[in-house]
Amino acid sequence: MPEALAWRALLAATPFAVWFLWRAVAQRTGRPMGSTPWPWLAAAGAVLMGLSLMATAVLHGDNRGEVYVPAKVAADGQVSPGRFEKRVAHK
Repeated sequence: MPEALAWRALLAATPFAVWFLWRAVAQRTGRPMGSTPWPWLAAAGAVLMGLSLMATAVLHGDNRGEVYVPAKVAADGQVSPGRFEKRVAHK
């Protein structure tokens, strides 16, 4: 989960990073710059984050045909993590 949040935060920050990088290059070359378009940058970041959420929903596999097997603790204290297994067809 933290990795997914980090990727989404990186996507939201990308328009800001591109803008400030472009502004630094423009100022070095002597081009006049206007004010920072904060609402446009925030909207672009929100659009990128929304697109990533939609792509995750469309491209991520689901587990509807599987059964959840909960985590188990063995007698020696070892924990086997929970997992999904394919549903067994009954005969």
